[in-house]
Amino acid sequence: MSIKSVNVKQNEATKEKDNSLLEFQETLQEAVNIMNFPHQVFELIKKPMRFLEVLIPVRMDNGEVQIFQGYRAQHNDAKGPTKGGIRFHPDVTPEEVKALAGWMSLKCGVTDLPYGGAKGGIVCDPRRMSLGELERLSRGYVRAVSQLVGPTKDIPAPDMYTNAQIMAWMLDEYDHIREFDSPGFITGKPIALGGSRGRETATSKGVLYTLQMVCELRKMSLKDTRVLIQGFGNVGSYLAQYLYELGAKVIGIGDALGGLYDENGLDIPYLLDNRDSFGIVSNHFSNSISNQELLEKPCDVLIPAAISGVIHKRNADKIKCKIVIEAANGPTTKEALQILDERGILLVPDILANSGGVVVSYFEWCQNNQGYYWTEETVDERLKEKMKESFANVYATAKKYNVNLKIAAYIEGIQKIAEASRLRGWLNY
Repeated sequence: MSIKSVNVKQNEATKEKDNSLLEFQETLQEAVNIMNFPHQVFELIKKPMRFLEVLIPVRMDNGEVQIFQGYRAQHNDAKGPTKGGIRFHPDVTPEEVKALAGWMSLKCGVTDLPYGGAKGGIVCDPRRMSLGELERLSRGYVRAVSQLVGPTKDIPAPDMYTNAQIMAWMLDEYDHIREFDSPGFITGKPIALGGSRGRETATSKGVLYTLQMVCELRKMSLKDTRVLIQGFGNVGSYLAQYLYELGAKVIGIGDALGGLYDENGLDIPYLLDNRDSFGIVSNHFSNSISNQELLEKPCDVLIPAAISGVIHKRNADKIKCKIVIEAANGPTTKEALQILDERGILLVPDILANSGGVVVSYFEWCQNNQGYYWTEETVDERLKEKMKESFANVYATAKKYNVNLKIAAYIEGIQKIAEASRLRGWLNY
């Protein structure tokens, strides 16, 4: 029997991600300075309080054992247990996971949830793995991190290339380890195992509600608005469906292999029916374009809903839209945002726009703790209320300090973390 280590070479996208922690820290420092917080605030939240690297041996279908690299970052637990997804992706890096955990802390602050941020990841390509291999990898990850996670410590959830089934395997493994049923250990579960109605679509609906508020602010009608969505996985596909049903014109979508564009509007129902389980559909068309070309097509609203760093200093001056809504985590670099600001393009940041997922994960956790489950209408109503309140607070902060929405969202998030930390005695300002 041979043992093989999974070693995925870095590509350009990975290198962009390696800058994500630095960019998080730079923007954090800017927001801390605006608020005149002492330097100890920045020092406390510039990186995770805990970071775990694990090796996960998995027996593959061919009998070989492969060793997978995994990570879990717990950014700050001043407000409560940490919360954050687990992504399966070949380009996962420690720096990316640490930045994502920090963004999640700010996201929980912006939405006023009793959580700190966390994030997990495994370096793998789930598109090349069987269901059996994915199950063994999922269970192995839980065994590796089981001492640090739990319903009152750190609560995982789905992320890129993970889903309700993977959450179910992880829940089952945790229950075996702890020897009792603990549905609050993980969110994004199937409804039959204590999942929440509305969780699968929550991030997309949060982005939709955010876009509706921006349209109202800009006195734009959503109907006939030209929208490009870069990313056609869980978030992008549901968002495309909702926009299509509301009469918006979705003129472009992108997936991992390329993009599709039609200035007259795409046939979204057809694309949804023909995409695979990873959201890939462009391979069915001979006239597909690159994701880079897609991002530079003219539109009213551009929604990056895939990976980080896709809008950067080399293409920000070629973006042809009025509004950018960040449905992905960290899709716009700091340098790119400065260019977009100078060009008068409004950007709604990820820690506000895509927070619907963690909001409904919180609802799921509450339902698990209560043993009482809500209707989908109740979930949607409470999600919309939370998104509207969060957007209003960030917009008011932007006006108060004369900053863009990203800095305003950072200010909102930092204030909540700093106050909780001060009350615990971690800070003495």
